[in-house]
Amino acid sequence: MSEILKGLRIGFAMTGSFCTFSQCFEQAELLIQNGAELLPIMSGNASGTDTRFGTAEDNISKLESITGKNVITSITEAETIGPKELTDIMVVAPCTSNTAAKLASSITDTPVTMAVKSHLRRGKPVVLALASNDSLLGSAKNIGELFNRKNYYFVPMLQDDCINKPASLVAEFSLIPDAVEAALKGIQLRPIIYHTKP
Repeated sequence: MSEILKGLRIGFAMTGSFCTFSQCFEQAELLIQNGAELLPIMSGNASGTDTRFGTAEDNISKLESITGKNVITSITEAETIGPKELTDIMVVAPCTSNTAAKLASSITDTPVTMAVKSHLRRGKPVVLALASNDSLLGSAKNIGELFNRKNYYFVPMLQDDCINKPASLVAEFSLIPDAVEAALKGIQLRPIIYHTKP
């Protein structure tokens, strides 16, 4: 890992693709290990829903343990990110298709979408790590809009089960650090969509 992550202030925002939480936690730990400072943010669904992948309380506790900071769970708290210039780059991992649709439409009704909006007011990069079974169906138009939106970058994605879930795309979460470094240079990592694991 290059020196670029040392001291970098990363907003680390999680939305409700619960089956990918463990992979996102691993990448948060890796970013910290490489010197980054993480500001944790969770959507209402991410911070308030118990699932077979873990309880809401456990997920909040895990992210706070990794980052050493309280998780932002309210729109009011998230709104201060831009004015206070708390982040150099924002990572949304996982980013659901619901969140992507809201970002494409500039809807700010969750802590995560507000955090992104507040961060973007200073023209800084946002990295999205998508996880959605609908990416190549109804959500494709929203994702396409974000592909063409200034300051948005994507973690390269994989068609994780093209036979049983032909419209599904899931970020290759291990590439989050590389995607962050590239975005800071104004570069989109490519290929954006893999057919087999990179």
